[in-house]
Amino acid sequence: MRASIRQLKALLIAALFPVAVGAVHAQDASSAAVNCPPTAQMPNVATLQAQMRTARDRGLLWRVEKEGRTSWLYGTIHIAQSQWMVPGPTVMKALRDSDALALELNILDPTVLEALMSAMQAKPGAKPLPPALQYRLDRLKQRECLDAGVDAMRPDAQVLTLASMIARREGLDPAYGIDLMLAGLATGMKKPVIALENVETQVRELVSDDPEKVLETVTTGLDQLERKDAPVVVSTLAHAWSDGRMRLLESYVQWCECVNTQAERREYERMVEGRNPGIARAITAEIAFGKSLFAAVGALHMSGPKGLPTLLRKQGFTVTRVEFPPASAKSVSSE
Repeated sequence: MRASIRQLKALLIAALFPVAVGAVHAQDASSAAVNCPPTAQMPNVATLQAQMRTARDRGLLWRVEKEGRTSWLYGTIHIAQSQWMVPGPTVMKALRDSDALALELNILDPTVLEALMSAMQAKPGAKPLPPALQYRLDRLKQRECLDAGVDAMRPDAQVLTLASMIARREGLDPAYGIDLMLAGLATGMKKPVIALENVETQVRELVSDDPEKVLETVTTGLDQLERKDAPVVVSTLAHAWSDGRMRLLESYVQWCECVNTQAERREYERMVEGRNPGIARAITAEIAFGKSLFAAVGALHMSGPKGLPTLLRKQGFTVTRVEFPPASAKSVSSE
């Protein structure tokens, strides 16, 4: 499948405001006849408690040590299945043993969500899309049963939101993102939630005020999302995360077919590798304050010589991958 680099942006946008993304894809009665994807159903208290008893470890965890202090680095996924939401026992213990949780952004901070939503809103006087392109966008929103509220977003943000939800028929939804659950758990444990980046940095990578760039984002995004096999890359990436398959994640740029040109390579480097030095500096600074930190960042930021584990080693930390116990037959059969 020829996947667009825009789908990588979709994973980022889901990370930024999963609460907001979850709010725009509710089905209504009029949409039921068009074979809508399933709407995310958040677990009730009883279901959540049951999941906590049976949850298995997923994702990628590293122990980060220096001068007798231990912190943790956890690679997350921002689009997940409902049964993946609750951390397994190893990850939960690492979070519990830490002084603070660090995320790319503090997604529980109302001012952060307000700033993100404001940045994603359509700008007054912005150049409209060509009619044919607007028709394609509207048709895809109808196919995916997006709530009318998404129409208030700028066109490139609408496409990115669509891309973040393109695998819902595979059971993968941004509403089940791991970061939001970690933030809720940390808050329940009375631990502070720290932001490793700022809103401006994230928004700058996702949307543009340049009409030509908006046109490019919408056109290339729709070209990919209209394909029948569009969910494949997202699904493959998500399951690689769930199974802790680091080698598959490290080879993402080979199998995604989304980093083929020099322009795509520059865009990938800016969105992922280019942000890593700043994130590593922020993690190092928080640990220098004497905190035992649980830093949770998207799994694609972990791979290769420019990944966060390597950058932290260069800062003098001992960084060791934590291998999870194999999943029990019972937990696997229930998925």
